[in-house]
Amino acid sequence: MAKSKDKEVTNSETKIKIKTRISFKTSFKKYWQLYVLLLIPIVYFLVFKYGPMEYIITAFKKYKMNTSVWDMGWAVNKKKETDILFHFKEAFQDKLFLKALKNTIVLNFLDLLVGFPAPIIFALILNELVFKKFKKTVQTIAYMPHFLSWVIIYSLSLKVFATDDGILNMLITKLGGEAVPFLTNETLWVVTYVFLGVWQNFGWGSIVYLAAIAGINPELYEAASVDGAGRFKKMWHITLPGIKPTIVVLLIMNLGNILGGGFDRPYALQNSMVLDKAEVISTYVYKKGILGAKYELTTAVGLFQSLVGVAFLLTANFISRKLGERGIW
Repeated sequence: MAKSKDKEVTNSETKIKIKTRISFKTSFKKYWQLYVLLLIPIVYFLVFKYGPMEYIITAFKKYKMNTSVWDMGWAVNKKKETDILFHFKEAFQDKLFLKALKNTIVLNFLDLLVGFPAPIIFALILNELVFKKFKKTVQTIAYMPHFLSWVIIYSLSLKVFATDDGILNMLITKLGGEAVPFLTNETLWVVTYVFLGVWQNFGWGSIVYLAAIAGINPELYEAASVDGAGRFKKMWHITLPGIKPTIVVLLIMNLGNILGGGFDRPYALQNSMVLDKAEVISTYVYKKGILGAKYELTTAVGLFQSLVGVAFLLTANFISRKLGERGIW
């Protein structure tokens, strides 16, 4: 790991840059504290991310309890013939998995469609606020839901959206309307699911955009004011282009998670009335793998999920670079 250092040699006619190599030993002596700090995330990833990867091979094996993953036999099909892709085929023949796959794509796409612009819009609005105390208060209130677990959020949603005694439905009925089944009607459940996700994350997500906005040269705004630009034009022609690279990078990362998503949120919010729309891959893996002990099947599902996520990530990054934007790498 060597570094290059440019030296400039100047005479009366020319200026020549000479590159000199700094050895790893010299660099380590000078910056050893940084190298030691770098060891912490390296050890974390080796132990908790790369170490367990040897068990990915379970997706191609016939699982046996108390047996090393390397000593297990290869998966066999119903004809007792070796078929290392048997568990993948089994998953795609399972109607419950296909339903979970569809629901995962739909819910994550809606999250992306509604939830991705929300922190951008919120950051732009906050940036335009003049009163600093009010701005900080709004920021703090918006951040707070991020620190609540989905169990707590579900409890709060019952108090607000429940058909019988929810605050919102009590208000609707007092105004002469009929109670709305936000948590038991499939379509309304999807709307509620997306809304709660946006509510929890938009404040926290705006931090990155506010940091990007803070890095924009203030002289650009001063020049725009001299030219007679109003707030909206400054926002459209200076602020948005200034945070465009950040938006692109975060969009690529979100596209890589199109088949992902956490377990807490769908599991906490789903109920028997809306399972056709609420069953996603993470809850499918929990029910089939942990409760049903089909470890090889759910390992195959998880591997498929990861491969599709990587494919989306690479494709989005490739398109971004082709369009002239800065990708992740």
